[in-house]
Amino acid sequence: MDQPGTSGQTPESAIGSMVSLIASMQDYDRYRDIAWEGSFEDYLQIVRDRPQVTRNAFQRVYDMVISYGTEEYIDNKKKLIRYNFFRDEIEEGKDAVFGLDIPLMRLMNVLKAAAEGYGPERRVILLHGPVGSSKSTIARLLKKGLERYSQSAEGALFTFKWVNLAESGLASGGADSFDSPMHEEPLRLIPAEWREKAIAKLGLSNDKYRVKVEGDLDPASRFIFNGLMQHYKGDWGKVAANHIRVKRLLLSEKDRIGIGTFQPKDEKNQDSTELTGDINYRKIAEYGSDSDPRAFNFDGEFNIANRGIVEFVEVLKLDVAFLYDLLGASQEHRIKPKKFAQTDIDELIIGHTNEAEYKRLLNNEFMEALRDRTIKIDVPYITRLSDEIRIYEKDFNQEKVRGKHVAPHTLEVASMWAVLTRLEEPKKHNLAVLQKMKLYDGKVLPGYTQDTVKELRKESKREGMEGISPRYVQDKISNALVSDTGEGTINPFMVLNELEKGLTHHSLINGEEQRKRYREAIGVVKREYEEIVKNEVQRAISADEEAISKLAANYIDNIKAYTLKEKVKNRYTGQDEEPDERLMRSIEEKIEVPENRKDDFRREIMNFIGAKAVEGKRFDWQTNDRLRRALELKLFEDQKDSIKLKTLVSAVVDKETQEKIDIIKARLMRYSSYNEVSATDFVNYVASIFARGDAKG
Repeated sequence: MDQPGTSGQTPESAIGSMVSLIASMQDYDRYRDIAWEGSFEDYLQIVRDRPQVTRNAFQRVYDMVISYGTEEYIDNKKKLIRYNFFRDEIEEGKDAVFGLDIPLMRLMNVLKAAAEGYGPERRVILLHGPVGSSKSTIARLLKKGLERYSQSAEGALFTFKWVNLAESGLASGGADSFDSPMHEEPLRLIPAEWREKAIAKLGLSNDKYRVKVEGDLDPASRFIFNGLMQHYKGDWGKVAANHIRVKRLLLSEKDRIGIGTFQPKDEKNQDSTELTGDINYRKIAEYGSDSDPRAFNFDGEFNIANRGIVEFVEVLKLDVAFLYDLLGASQEHRIKPKKFAQTDIDELIIGHTNEAEYKRLLNNEFMEALRDRTIKIDVPYITRLSDEIRIYEKDFNQEKVRGKHVAPHTLEVASMWAVLTRLEEPKKHNLAVLQKMKLYDGKVLPGYTQDTVKELRKESKREGMEGISPRYVQDKISNALVSDTGEGTINPFMVLNELEKGLTHHSLINGEEQRKRYREAIGVVKREYEEIVKNEVQRAISADEEAISKLAANYIDNIKAYTLKEKVKNRYTGQDEEPDERLMRSIEEKIEVPENRKDDFRREIMNFIGAKAVEGKRFDWQTNDRLRRALELKLFEDQKDSIKLKTLVSAVVDKETQEKIDIIKARLMRYSSYNEVSATDFVNYVASIFARGDAKG
């Protein structure tokens, strides 16, 4: 009998065909590009054609981010830039950063200035903020992006290796070649005293990219270079022609090439060789001396991160001895390997730390040198509700959450609570924190403008630097998802209950006062959710499109006649009549348009219709939020008595009412992503509100 799926093939031929299928997926042209190798002469021609291959680390990181494009937008009269790179298009949004456009703009300004050589390239970039505010995610994105960029034609960079060493007596252990241990720029092989003149004479720069290569070779490459120069009696041309091969360099954190990460350990286990490399004792016998640089492993984080990025996790937990290496690396772009001279490096140094560690830095006089060489960029928690929601939608969407239904508004109420814990109480404007949150999210509240939002942000200096971390919320949503309650569904109350329960043992809450404030915020969110569900059931009841369209047309006819001081034709009798003031006011009162402002509101609607006409568009009542809300409330008011929602809390529901309830549930499932269980829970909850008398009905 044939094996399944082999169509009569022998097992060997089936395996062969599968291997062929996998092999056919390989991009040979791309492989040839990234595996390129050539002579020093070939490389000089590449530099002449594409001088950007010689960019330093800061220039390359900045160009990498910009290559993904930017978007400009206005937020509260302020022009902001959104960098598409931080959406993590590389891994389809896995590490996407939301709501931090202003901190990311500050970071990009620093990188731009560093790329231009204006000073920040001699500083440690320090991402500072509360736990879970995306600091490490930003660093991870930059590392991941640089890896990918080095594989592209635009981000190509090169290094070299020494070859044919046996003839000069510099080979050892049977190896006739020696890779540049710090993956250095090949133009560093041109001696510094005539490098600039050579670059100019060869025409290697163009208007956009001025080739400027600083620094000298690492000790091992310098040792071989000097040995070869001696062998050829100072003939650099023969050294370059006979012993240098240039190759494409791919940065990779896993392979420890151009991307480094250093994480502090306890003080007893910290050793500065982790940063600057150490002697390879097995090679001492081979080379005869521990002062021979070929017997040294240039594998510290600073060494391997040359040409790219080194990330310092919790940088301020470093032992003081390490700080001297860090300061030299940032300020001088040099490190001091054991027993060898100062060694030049080219890399972006980025660290991150939390609030508590940074306060300790400020109070430590021994850390003054580090403070002076640090550019601090605050990375706060998100204070915009819609951006916070996107974090949880990324982790708890339908694709990721299998076998469980997340009821509508579940992630919204969790986000709402998280944001409320981060906001400061408004000092003026007679605002509640909930209203402040809505204004920050771009909602329009009567009597408040964009200038109000600017003032609110200005007076709240530390907003977003305290509060609840997204990680805590993610953990509690996860708890709700794996609980046995809910019949395969989680709803807002299940998540709110988990959030509240966790506050009792939350390790980052400082005292009962803060715990009390967070619990009160849960009460605020529950009340806001009641308003949300009442509005939603009103929309579901008034979702009779034919009825609401008729009501809208009737209202528009009447206000048109009113503003133009005309009469309106009765659709049934055909008679011209005065505009129906009672109808107009019954709709306008639903959104609290006062009697003395009714003319303004009606003119506003007519102007809106006129503006649409100028654009060549037909007016649709759904495009004006205030009018849509007023019409829905009016229709709800007219129809709710026939449904009697509050009777649902009783044991017996008559057949006619049940049919109407089923229509509402069907609309919820069609338009708002409810399932049968969550729609039933929703209607029962709304019924309990009406039964309490919280809403008229």
